[in-house]
Amino acid sequence: MIRPFDVEHLSVERLLSEWRWLVPEPAALVARNAFGDLFMRNEAGRVFKLEVSIGQLSEIAESEDEFRAMSAMAEKRQQWFGEADENAAAERGLSPNALQCIAFKTPLVFAESGMPENVYVADLYEQVAFLGDLNRQLSGLADGTKVRLNVKKS
Repeated sequence: MIRPFDVEHLSVERLLSEWRWLVPEPAALVARNAFGDLFMRNEAGRVFKLEVSIGQLSEIAESEDEFRAMSAMAEKRQQWFGEADENAAAERGLSPNALQCIAFKTPLVFAESGMPENVYVADLYEQVAFLGDLNRQLSGLADGTKVRLNVKKS
């Protein structure tokens, strides 16, 4: 299991490099979940959750102390950290280390992502950057819009 508050070894600047279109202000990394979602504190002390799978940033607490206190509640651990989903993935042999996350072969932002074999363990930095770029490109489209992906070799 990922230890959500064990983030000192991670570079918030590297994690947010492809997310500056959504998170332009300086932020400190407070926590993360097994799926690559990031919990950050802004300069005013408010805590935000960046849901990397769908490209959504939302304020979840007025302070880091409030966030940590609410994180002790089972409902919030499930909502924010997806404990049941993380446990289900672990039962299938998917246990990311401190530099990895549980990822989806077909990103969750697409309707076709719902199959159980869609899950794998990925490098945290690569996955968060990929989803930042993908969600930036999709951000101006209405829900349900048909898209065509063109993958280019670098």
